[in-house]
Amino acid sequence: MQTCIGVRLDEGPKLFYFSLGNTQPPAADVPVVVRTQRGLELGKARTQVRHARAHGELVRIADATDLARYNEQQDRSERLKWWLKARFRQAGIVAKLIGCGYTLDGEHFKIRYAAEERPDIRRLVGEITRKAGARVELVALGPRDQTAQLGTLGACGMESCCSSWMQSFVPTTIRMARDQQLPLSPEKISGPCGRLLCCLSYEHPHYKQLLADLPKRNARVCNSAGTCGKVIKLFPLNGTVDLLTPEGSIANVAADDLEPVEPPTASSHPSRPGQG
Repeated sequence: MQTCIGVRLDEGPKLFYFSLGNTQPPAADVPVVVRTQRGLELGKARTQVRHARAHGELVRIADATDLARYNEQQDRSERLKWWLKARFRQAGIVAKLIGCGYTLDGEHFKIRYAAEERPDIRRLVGEITRKAGARVELVALGPRDQTAQLGTLGACGMESCCSSWMQSFVPTTIRMARDQQLPLSPEKISGPCGRLLCCLSYEHPHYKQLLADLPKRNARVCNSAGTCGKVIKLFPLNGTVDLLTPEGSIANVAADDLEPVEPPTASSHPSRPGQG
């Protein structure tokens, strides 16, 4: 572990940690120049000093020359982006160009793309290298990474978590939606990326705790008022369940007033003629 600060680069909200070396710790949101495996890059300081595994080295706090150089590389990347899109169409490559950019020193050019099937972009690498005048890196993005980098709004109306603050994607499962009594319709439980909502995982531990105090579905129970039936629906936040009574009606009752009904055993049935 080294003494580092967290820096946000141009690829979504993820923080990368860079060792300070002899550089004074910058304040939050101050532009800094860092050295990565690709070369020199511009980013923004986002955290206080902490001990972490370093992804590279903090070179200096960015000055006016660095900022001008960065803007120049951005303009250069924008011009090349339109050439790339046209070249993809000419070559019959079915891929969506998410973004591209030079490092601050202009020696490395990174292309980020998304595609349903693996496209043969590598056959254009030589041509792209000559056009870019730099070493080319191709990075394929999945649906979630694509959404994180492009940015979008979530169902809540706020900026999506993946494009604003999330550092990594958490596993989400259909069981989480079931436990939260959500409709299992894809459009209801999927995010803009088309995958299960990341926020399903946020409240799931709380729902699991609440469900532990409720009877299972299809359990046969009775309450102190003598209402009996089979559990057909759970309401974890209310602490209630719906019972299907023998008469065919549905009763919503408090779960903490329920007792399980033991199923009849074989010995409790009357003997059939000729048995016993």
